[in-house]
Amino acid sequence: MNYPRTLQWRGDAADGKLVIIDQTRLPGDLVYLDLERLEQVIDAIQRLAVRGAPAIGVAGAYGCVLALREGRGEAGLELLAQARPTAVNLRWAVERVWKEAKSDASRALEAAKRINAEDVAACEAIGRHGAQLIRPGMGVHTHCNAGALATSGMGTALAPMYVAHGNGVKFRVFADETRPLLQGARLTAWELAQAGIDVTVIGDDMAAIVLREKKTQLVITGADRIARNGDTANKVGTYALALAARAHGAPFYIAAPKSTFDTAARNGADVPIEERKESELREWQGALLTPHGARVFNPAFDVTPAELISGYITEDGILSAAEITGWLG
Repeated sequence: MNYPRTLQWRGDAADGKLVIIDQTRLPGDLVYLDLERLEQVIDAIQRLAVRGAPAIGVAGAYGCVLALREGRGEAGLELLAQARPTAVNLRWAVERVWKEAKSDASRALEAAKRINAEDVAACEAIGRHGAQLIRPGMGVHTHCNAGALATSGMGTALAPMYVAHGNGVKFRVFADETRPLLQGARLTAWELAQAGIDVTVIGDDMAAIVLREKKTQLVITGADRIARNGDTANKVGTYALALAARAHGAPFYIAAPKSTFDTAARNGADVPIEERKESELREWQGALLTPHGARVFNPAFDVTPAELISGYITEDGILSAAEITGWLG
C-alpha cells in the first residue's frame, strides 16, 4: 500500500540515528530530519515535527537509545516522557524500554524495534477490522491526522480507509482542516491524496452540515489517550464532531491500539490536557490574526465521553466501552 513511512532507525545503538519526516514542512516540502541526540528528539516531539500518539511513542522508544548512549539514564528518560503529557503512548514506551533494557543502549534498541514492529502490526490489524465498516459509495469523516504520519505503520483512523481502498471499495473521505495547526488539511489530505484516495477538506465549522446533509455516514478518528471507561482524549474538536455525529445519526468510532488505553485513568477527568502556546492562535506565518488585547485559550485536546462513541477499533477487533476493562485485564 502507498503510505508514507514517518520514522525509521538507521544504524546500530552505538552510532545510529532516528530519521523522521518533518511534518511541520508538509504539504509543501517533504523533508527528512536526522535525530542523533536526545534533545533533538524532545524538540521534534514538542514542536510537532513528529506527532500522533503511536508515532511519538515509537520516537520516544528510539529516543531512549540516544539518551542511554549519552549516559543520561533515568533523568534523561523522564525528560523525554514529559515532552507531551496527553499522549499516553510516549510515557508507556519510555517506561517499557527502561524496564526491558535499563542502562544498556543495545538492549534499548532491541526493545524500541519491538515496539516499532508491534505498532506496524497493530495498524494493519486495525485496518482489517475497521475496513468492514466502510461500504461502497460511503462518505467517511475524520478529524486531525491519525494516518501513517501519526504512526510507524499505516495509521489508526486512516488504516481502515487504506485497507478498503486496497480492496477496491469506492468511497469518499471528508477531512476536517483541524485548527489551529491544520493537521487535517496539511497532513491527512496529503497522505490520502498520495494514496489515490478521494479526499475533500472542509473547515471544522462545516462538519455538522456535512453530516446533516448525509455527505458522510461514518466518522472515524484516532485517540491520544483512552480511559478505562472509554472516555477519549483526542485533538480538540473531536468532541464537537462526536456531538454532531450523534445529532445526525452517524456512528462515531475511535481507532487506536492497546498502547493508547491508559489503565490508570478511570475516566476522562484523569487525563491531563496539554495547553499549547498562544502564538498558534495569535499568528499565522508571521501575520497577526488575534489582537494582543484579547486572551487566547488553546488546549491541544478535548475529551469525548464514552456514551458518544459507537465502538473502539483495536488490533483485537471492534470493542464497546463495556468491553474495555476486561480486554485490558
